[in-house]
Amino acid sequence: MSSDLLHDPEFDGPAMKPRGAWKWRIAKILLIAATPIVLFRLSTSAYDAARDAARRARCRNNLKQIAQALSQYAETYGALPPAHTVDASGRPLHSWRTLILPFLEPSALYKTIDLSKPWIDPVNAQALAEMPPVYRCLMVSRPTDATPFLAIVGPEACFLPDRPRPKSEITDDPRFTISLIEVDDEHAVPWMAPVDTDGTALMTIGPSSNSHHPGGANVAFADGNAYFLPAKTSPIIRQKLLTIAGGESIHGAEF
Repeated sequence: MSSDLLHDPEFDGPAMKPRGAWKWRIAKILLIAATPIVLFRLSTSAYDAARDAARRARCRNNLKQIAQALSQYAETYGALPPAHTVDASGRPLHSWRTLILPFLEPSALYKTIDLSKPWIDPVNAQALAEMPPVYRCLMVSRPTDATPFLAIVGPEACFLPDRPRPKSEITDDPRFTISLIEVDDEHAVPWMAPVDTDGTALMTIGPSSNSHHPGGANVAFADGNAYFLPAKTSPIIRQKLLTIAGGESIHGAEF
């Protein structure tokens, strides 16, 4: 067969198909083979995103219930509870999470706890093992009595270490005053433990932090609401959200 015939545009013999046609066929085969894999990965990614969103919403709802119980406590006693109670020698006994149980469901657990003895005392072991579901996060892989919902404690924060915080001392807008935060798995604590955190937990949230919920963290405010605080929120705004009497002006659009 002559080379002139091979380059003849009208030649369409069965033995000599243009090389471009074979390349196209191979490309089609590869595309068909890859499609299920691509679709699987897309569907898996969408499923993971939906699952993460659902878990974040569930934790936020739990945090809101806790914040509302705190608000009810404050309405009843005129103050937020202390971060923890102490005995005569100043030894920590019980967390605020125990003190607000009467304002949560079920509140019967509260009656089984001996508040005169430390939370870790054997007499309180059964109560420790019965953590209310509202304190639970599905993302916590530590023991089943661990909670990631901690109070922010400090001189200018909603909670004081060992005494109540009178409502009258919270002069900043309660809608923009953070009281609680959901911390990562590493910092979760036994739910009855008199252990919490300070403002560092809020200030160090970032894109690469080991949060239960990528991109930020759930926080609760002094008005009883809870929201997801994006990691991109500026340090200046975060600092304003931490104080109870800073006199700052904050608008929701700022974060």
